[in-house]
Amino acid sequence: MDEYRVALIGIIVHNPEAVDELNSLLHEYSQYIIGRMGVPYRERGLSIISVALDAPNDTISALAGKLGMIEGVSSKTTFPKA
Repeated sequence: MDEYRVALIGIIVHNPEAVDELNSLLHEYSQYIIGRMGVPYRERGLSIISVALDAPNDTISALAGKLGMIEGVSSKTTFPKA
């Protein structure tokens, strides 16, 4: 069994049309999500979302890869120091 890790994914949505696909993807991984916070930045037309996860490394990598394929979404994953 894979070892679970804590990770934080920072997401910036700069295309409002990508929100449905993004939410669907996050719902698919909801069993691993500890918490999620979204902040609309209307002045810039962006949404900023942070997602805290506790999941196997392969699962975190898969989610990060799928996020990277959504048009209009940028993301970055970070892990605590070992």
